[in-house]
Amino acid sequence: MDDILLTFDPDHTDIQTTVTYFNMLHPNLLFTAEIERDNIKNYFDISIHKILKGLKTSIFSKHTFTDPIIPYMSNHPPKHKYAAVRFLYNRLRSYNLQEQEYDKELNITHSILHNNSFPITSHKHHLNNMT
Repeated sequence: MDDILLTFDPDHTDIQTTVTYFNMLHPNLLFTAEIERDNIKNYFDISIHKILKGLKTSIFSKHTFTDPIIPYMSNHPPKHKYAAVRFLYNRLRSYNLQEQEYDKELNITHSILHNNSFPITSHKHHLNNMT
């Protein structure tokens, strides 16, 4: 196990006590705590935003992300090139994004495809055949 996401109420749970308890479970395990900042916690490729009425999610990319995928004009098999396209669109469909976040991420996805020379008609046709 590499990462664990815990949500807790700081009025009822002391995170340091919890981390200490986890670290006592096995001598080869070392747990650390990363606390949210400004009501946001990044976890893998999502950002979890604490808002008044619950939680909101958005897609998280590191500041160093440069949109590299296999370019459309490369000499790779099409299924290898379209693996990234499927991933980007599946992520859009799978995450519970609000409309504004969805539109923002859709624009980023189109930009990534454009920057890697994917023709719009090509990936739209391919996406219609994805299941």
